[in-house]
Amino acid sequence: MSRDRVFLDVLGCRLNRSETERMAGQFAAAGWALVGSPDRADWVVINTCAVTAIAERKSRHAVRRAHRANPAARIAVTGCYAELAPETLARLPGVVQVVGNAEKERLAERITGQAIPAHLPGVLLGTRAFVKVQDGCDNHCAYCITARLRGPSRSRPLGDILGEVGALARRGVKEIVLTGVHLGAYGRDSESPVSLRDLLAALLGETALPRLRLSSLEPWDITGDLFDLWRDSRLCPHLHLPLQSGCSATLRRMARRTTPESFARLVEAARARIPDLAVTTDIIVGFPGETGDEFEESRRFIEAMGFARLHVFRYSPRPGTPAAQMPHQVSKSIQRERADRLLALDRAHRRDYARRFVGRTMDVLWESGSSETTWSGLTGNYIRVTAAIPPGAKSLYNTITPTRLTGAHGGELVGEVDGCTSCLEHYVPEPPPSLPLARGRWPKAGGGLPPT
Repeated sequence: MSRDRVFLDVLGCRLNRSETERMAGQFAAAGWALVGSPDRADWVVINTCAVTAIAERKSRHAVRRAHRANPAARIAVTGCYAELAPETLARLPGVVQVVGNAEKERLAERITGQAIPAHLPGVLLGTRAFVKVQDGCDNHCAYCITARLRGPSRSRPLGDILGEVGALARRGVKEIVLTGVHLGAYGRDSESPVSLRDLLAALLGETALPRLRLSSLEPWDITGDLFDLWRDSRLCPHLHLPLQSGCSATLRRMARRTTPESFARLVEAARARIPDLAVTTDIIVGFPGETGDEFEESRRFIEAMGFARLHVFRYSPRPGTPAAQMPHQVSKSIQRERADRLLALDRAHRRDYARRFVGRTMDVLWESGSSETTWSGLTGNYIRVTAAIPPGAKSLYNTITPTRLTGAHGGELVGEVDGCTSCLEHYVPEPPPSLPLARGRWPKAGGGLPPT
């Protein structure tokens, strides 16, 4: 039987999503059909995650679920868990290939038996495209296994990125999200001097992209001149800056290259330079040795910072990392209690941040409709907005419209599309893509993965 139908599944970070979208493009270029469920597939490819024990468990479950749905399908597993525990995955039912991160870009070629260019445009999951510009990490945070699984920092050539983003803009993509394991290290490994600032300036200057968004940036990678780029309103006013703890002693044990004081100064400078800026962050609770007093110090600092959103994770020992060998490991029950307290703070921060914009008019990129009349989208500073479709308009999909924000519900906003809608009345949108990939299984807050 011809094996020419593939189902792609992705777990974990936005970098994994970017890589899986690219794999989808490679399979499509080889003439394979991308199907939306494993029971219809000849091959299943699962891009896994290993940042926490929960992510490992979800990866194993994804393999078993695919095999139950279609025992005849061949399963190929790749990603960080495939790098960490290839023998474990090889023993799971249905698995015929386990491919580490170094060979991930050639996985489609291995399966199809065809020569496929590695850097074809991906198949998009929605209105936003995730573009990988960098891989690997040279940091040595005590809790993190990513540097071991992804290798040293490596940057894509600037010209390749410009070409891909330009092509996506010509296809009608309204927002690009730049992704990488250590995005702020972009260009440091290049022969010619180039930096993330140079990349952003080139993308803004040489493409007609309506929106450009950054994924996670380590605070020590940011210099003050980077903020000048936000004079261009196409650069989304959103910075995701992983803090991990608001306690100085905990940060030292984590081997993080920041302090609460330097982090606060950075955020203050960013907010002063970038109007309406959303600052979001990652927090780990229950790191080895975290006492009740240290947690309270961290909680008070986080509360004072007024983040737009928190991603809260319970510490998970990773094999081979310094933190896994540290004394005074914190019990799971204490971790859960601390995570619950920060998640309550997160809900309050989201609510307070969203309410600041009630009564304003802001541009919204519309992504999906929950019914024929109600649509959902994102502001540039990453607030979810729902609105009724204007009378006579056929769709808001993949449009950016001025929207009057009339109310807040929790951390989200309710709005009304402003202005004349005649431009929408005859608009025939690119149809929402039939999802060839399973919905990314993002681990829940309290035990998952930062949105790298």
